[in-house]
Amino acid sequence: MTPIGLTVRAGLSLNARLLIAASVVLTAFLGLTGLTLDRAFRDSALAQVHAALKAHVYALLAAADLDPAERLVVPKQLPEARFGTPGSGLYAQVNAASGALVWRSPSMLGLGLPFEPVYHTGVAAFQDLTGPDGARYFALGLAVEWEASPKKSYGYTFYVAEQSDAFDALVLGFRQGLWGWLVGAAVVLLAVQGLIWRWGLAPLRRVALEVAEIEAGRQSELRQSYPSELCLLTERLNGLLRNRGAHLERYRHALADLAHSFKTPLAVIRSAIDDKDTPAPLQALLREQVEGLNRTVEYQLQRAAASGRTVLARPIEVEPAVRKLERTLAKVHADKGVQFDLQVTPGLRFHGDEGDLVEVLGNLLDNACKWARREVALRARPEGAGTGLVIEVEDDGPGIPEDVKPAIGRRGVRADPKIGGHGIGLAVVREIVEGVYGGRLELGRGALGGALVRVWL
Repeated sequence: MTPIGLTVRAGLSLNARLLIAASVVLTAFLGLTGLTLDRAFRDSALAQVHAALKAHVYALLAAADLDPAERLVVPKQLPEARFGTPGSGLYAQVNAASGALVWRSPSMLGLGLPFEPVYHTGVAAFQDLTGPDGARYFALGLAVEWEASPKKSYGYTFYVAEQSDAFDALVLGFRQGLWGWLVGAAVVLLAVQGLIWRWGLAPLRRVALEVAEIEAGRQSELRQSYPSELCLLTERLNGLLRNRGAHLERYRHALADLAHSFKTPLAVIRSAIDDKDTPAPLQALLREQVEGLNRTVEYQLQRAAASGRTVLARPIEVEPAVRKLERTLAKVHADKGVQFDLQVTPGLRFHGDEGDLVEVLGNLLDNACKWARREVALRARPEGAGTGLVIEVEDDGPGIPEDVKPAIGRRGVRADPKIGGHGIGLAVVREIVEGVYGGRLELGRGALGGALVRVWL
């Protein structure tokens, strides 16, 4: 039999699962968006650099001319003033078709850039260069044919180069701003999503809290209103709670009726056995059979009455049940004058059926009282994560003989036939403890010198 109330390992909460999933999706989405925007901005900025370099090349072409000796001349006053300032970051150079240097802008003083040849006339060639100083340059070369006369022309290649510092700073600034805004947007979106999910999952948390209140005995059913998706669940839970008590009560009433229906015929048979007219051998046979039948009926009724831990049941206070049994057993065994030493942890609760608890405690204490000389001790304390319970009952009697221990707890087995009883009390306790609650029962010798019964529930 599988014990009820096994601990279930809690996994990630729904809110955490949703937050992790949204974080992954949002990170992927914003990451791809950021990479796309970054690439688009960089391409756009690079296109602007191309256009600016091409404009400078065309400006140089417009300013240059051939002198009377048919040599290319570029005026000192150029359209862009940076061409005349050394180290300005904007440079220009003109090569002949043979590769020989024709002209170099004053800004290139002390700087030689490794311009690549341009082989297609009239087609601007963009170049990404690394200068001798390790700096990066964007360059544009345009090869042209300069007609000196209808029958004579010269080939030249105009180069314009610009240091990439401004471009790199522009792209870096955009990138920092872009990723800063995207990260900020991700944080805000996740926070908003978290609030939305917390609001959306609030009914589930309320259900869990109300169930805890029901188990603690502070309310009898779910009282709050819930969304339509949870209404079916909450209505079924309330229906279960309302019907549970009625079903259990009817079940126990049926058991009580069954017990009474068996006791009356057994009493009649027992009185017939005691009739003097009944032959002695028949009396012995009938008495043995009736006692066996009585033990069987009592054992099965007590076994069937063990209901186990009921879902959503209110926990039972252990100490009041113990005190009530103490008063009852003190009267039953008043002739022995048994002294009770009861030690129950304050506030200790049993998460199960009250009838099961009384059955276990009652049988253990009654057995101890039967065997005790003067003293019976009981100790009850919590065990494990808070829902476990340990009960120890001992007496100062003769104890349980070692050869009898293996059989004790079986139905109908008694340590001493001279002691009254049917030998089913400890069997019922074992059935409830091990069969219903998945606990265990141990027998030993206690500090008082007598038997010690230790029960884990």
